[in-house]
Amino acid sequence: MRRVYITGMGAITAAGPDVASLMKALRENRSCIGPLDLFPTGDTPVQIAGQVGDIPAPETLDRKDLQRASRSDLLAAAATAEAFAESGLAAAPPDPARFGVAIGSSTGGMLETESYYESYHSGLPLNPHRRTLLSATVGASADLVASMVGAQGRRLAPSTACSSSALAIAMGKLWIESDAADVVVAGGTDALCRMTFSGFQSLRAMSPEPCRPFDLNRQGLSLGEGAGIVILESESHAAKRGALPLARVAGAGMSCDATHPTAPHEESRGAIAALSGALEDAGLVPGDIDYINAHGTGTPQNDAAEARAIRRVLGDTGDCPVSSTKGVFGHLLGAAGSVEAILSSRAMIEGFLPPQVGLLDPDPECLLSFVREPRPAVLETVVSNSYGFGGNNVSLALIRT
Repeated sequence: MRRVYITGMGAITAAGPDVASLMKALRENRSCIGPLDLFPTGDTPVQIAGQVGDIPAPETLDRKDLQRASRSDLLAAAATAEAFAESGLAAAPPDPARFGVAIGSSTGGMLETESYYESYHSGLPLNPHRRTLLSATVGASADLVASMVGAQGRRLAPSTACSSSALAIAMGKLWIESDAADVVVAGGTDALCRMTFSGFQSLRAMSPEPCRPFDLNRQGLSLGEGAGIVILESESHAAKRGALPLARVAGAGMSCDATHPTAPHEESRGAIAALSGALEDAGLVPGDIDYINAHGTGTPQNDAAEARAIRRVLGDTGDCPVSSTKGVFGHLLGAAGSVEAILSSRAMIEGFLPPQVGLLDPDPECLLSFVREPRPAVLETVVSNSYGFGGNNVSLALIRT
């Protein structure tokens, strides 16, 4: 089976416009969750989010693409530009027919759809254009990125809520392993919008203060926005052009609880299956794991279910370091899995354990070996968990190169 490597990474979050900004915030144990002013929030108790500042527009985007791009599309484009530049693929372009794109999203261009709808009800001129429609779909970012990089192979836009981008990476891995592609741009993107903000408030799942996953007094999640993109490449293709592998995507476990629209399985069966599946796919045993980046949203049910799954799979190796990094940039929904896979890979390269920002008093029901402060560590194998509404679970096993 062909090995799959990451040869480029790009991320844009509330921490900043690139991967370096993200890693700096983690090293400083710093939360970047702050006031939300992207759209009116009224007098709701939650007024914060992990909002991105200026979004750099890649030079490779032409005027027409910029005109139709949603905020979510622009986030994906910015992260792709960084990842593509790091990969060096511009100097040795892959065969377009064997160049795939898999970019997940939870809401696509919903922010722009909401603005259009608001204008309609306000009686304002709409000036409708087909580009407005194109930018509304969850597949628009994948289309835009494919146009940016010249990819004409397989294309996918998975939308499995908060595991969308982890699933995109898993699918890109499968394409390369099955010899359906040599290179895949994979990851996810999501912009803040009223629908998710109001929806999570209606579920009473949001915290009025920055989220504190696994804490005894956690009140819910903090929404965020951003994009995370990796360049996946076969071992032979990377070697042929002399590319430097950054990490290996060794295993992917996927499962679906299929029990409840929003709550995890009461016995964590799906999470257990995904984590176990990732290890099996990678040929690893629990004792091989040096760090787990938890999905850890800060909601009571999710955190308890994930802790239960990790303890069940790890067994006697329960001292494995664990942290949820959502306290830094918020819950990125469709982009969460890819951004967290990126920071986990960079943590292996840079040799440190990412901290659990905001953890003050660990919940006894979520007893794990939490990383309270960033600290040096030799990491050879890490796992990143991502869970979505509907019980869509993905775990990725990453190995240092």
